[in-house]
Amino acid sequence: MSAGRFAPSPTATLHLGNLRTALVAWAAARSVGSPFMVRIEDMDAVACRPEHEESALVDLHRLGLDHDGPVLRQSERAEVYSAAIERLVDDGLTYPCYCTRREVLAEAAAAVAAPHGRPPGAYVGTCRTLGAAARAEREAAGRRPSLRLRAGGEVVGYVDRLVGAREGEVDDFIVRRADGTPAYNLAVVVDDAAQGVQEVVRGDDLLDTTPRQILLARLLGLDVPTHLHVPLVLGPDGERLAKRHGSVTLDDQLVLGRTIDDVISMFAVSLGLAISGETLTVDDIAARFDVSRLARRPWTLTVADLPG
Repeated sequence: MSAGRFAPSPTATLHLGNLRTALVAWAAARSVGSPFMVRIEDMDAVACRPEHEESALVDLHRLGLDHDGPVLRQSERAEVYSAAIERLVDDGLTYPCYCTRREVLAEAAAAVAAPHGRPPGAYVGTCRTLGAAARAEREAAGRRPSLRLRAGGEVVGYVDRLVGAREGEVDDFIVRRADGTPAYNLAVVVDDAAQGVQEVVRGDDLLDTTPRQILLARLLGLDVPTHLHVPLVLGPDGERLAKRHGSVTLDDQLVLGRTIDDVISMFAVSLGLAISGETLTVDDIAARFDVSRLARRPWTLTVADLPG
């Protein structure tokens, strides 16, 4: 049976937007009797903290979002990612890139937009045809290369269960960073396959990177999951919800006097799965989960919801 998943990065305490997306992912899986997996995306040893992982798991438990099987941690899977990268290299699908992030962004800004659209900051292929002498010159200057996928400008289409039909041209994105760390897109694709994930539920800020992941799964011979991208939660200023907006965590909401049931019901109303005044449990939400009812616009919280 296919599984759903929630995969937070433990760089901060989960906020209401993160937890609302987790609820959708959990309800989507449980509504059809599927397993629900939790993965901790903690490869950034500098930014990730054990206390943030612990608080994330506690918050999921307090909301009643149970999961199946052990928690998967990306920091423990270096060998698996290396094997996937080695396969891409052996298949001639990669090349070293010596460009800095600043150079990539500057070149992307100057490039003519692709007809099918590309992710923000898409790579324009500067190092794609470098010869051995040019590579040696850059390495002699102290530049350490990242490794990019040779995508060939392929256009990948898919149908999101909420957003509908989408397509995008895939740039030559990074699969291994210059410091040797596997890139996010590579790790996500490999981990989803390993956990049997057949539906990816996440925020719609990741819509643009989905064609990259679909192409990579195909090149690695892995199953391609379906996708459901949920509109983000915004602060009173219309910007993506963040700590600066005030009482954005579950603990913050409890300090304000709201209960766990209040928060769950607030989520349900914002998603279009309940009417104002209803009190629901997560099991109630799973029982009535229906993608056709889900809100298609961001949920904007007010100052009253998030007093600073």
